[in-house]
Amino acid sequence: MYGIAVAALGMLSTIATGLAIDAYGPISDNAGGIAEMAGMSHRIRERTDALDAAGNTTAAIGKGFAIGSAALVSLALFGAFVSRAAITTVDVLTPKVFIGLIVGAMLPYWFSAMTMKSVGSAALKMVEEVRRQFNTIPGLMEGHAKPDYATCVKISTDASIKEMIPPGALVMLTPLIVGTFFGVETLSGVLAGALVSGVQIAISASNTGGAWDNAKKYIEAGASEHARTLGPKGSDPHKAAVIGDTVGDP
Repeated sequence: MYGIAVAALGMLSTIATGLAIDAYGPISDNAGGIAEMAGMSHRIRERTDALDAAGNTTAAIGKGFAIGSAALVSLALFGAFVSRAAITTVDVLTPKVFIGLIVGAMLPYWFSAMTMKSVGSAALKMVEEVRRQFNTIPGLMEGHAKPDYATCVKISTDASIKEMIPPGALVMLTPLIVGTFFGVETLSGVLAGALVSGVQIAISASNTGGAWDNAKKYIEAGASEHARTLGPKGSDPHKAAVIGDTVGDP
C-alpha cells in the first residue's frame, strides 16, 4: 500500500501540467468557432483547426494521467478503508459481499448515464433557446440583429451546476447508505466492484470518445488516401463523423 500511495502521489504531482494540457483543447476549439462566426479568413480557420487537433492529442494524454492517478488513489483509499475497518479477509462467496460487488460494478455505469443524460438535457435547452431567439428577434436570421448571448451562457452555467447534483449525491450517499444498513463487508464489495468497473469504463470511454472526436478531423484533413475516399465536408461519412464528434465529446 505504501508503494501504491507513492505512485499515486507521483502521478498527482504533475496535476498542474495535466490540467494545463487538458484545458488547451477546448480553448483552441472555441477559438476556431469564434473565428468562423466572426467571418475571419479561411487561413485563420486552418490554423485554429491545427491547434484544435493538437489540443485533442494533449487532452487524450491528460485523460490517461487522470485515469491512472484516480485508479491508484482509489486503490490506496480502499486499502485505508480495509485497515480502518479491521477487515482481514473478505469472502466473495458470501451473499452480502457478492451483492455488493454487483451493485458497485453497476455504479460507474449509472453515474456515466446520469452525466451524459445531463449533457443532452442541457443541449436541448440550448437548442430551444436558440430557436426562440430566431423566432422572436427580428433580423437575427439575416444577421442584422445581435442574439442574446447572456441567456445562452446562463443556461450552460446553470446546467453545469444543477445537473451534477444527482451524480454527486449518488457518489456521496451510496457508501453511507450501504455501510449504515448493510455493514462493512457489503460496503467493501461495493467499493471493490466500483473500483474495478470504474477503471474499465474510464479507459473504454476515453479511447472511444477520443476516436470519435478525431474521426471528423481525419476526414476533413484528407491526410491519407482512405481519408480522401470518405469525401469532403458535407458528405455522408463526414456527417456521421460530426455526430460521432458530438457524442464523443461528453
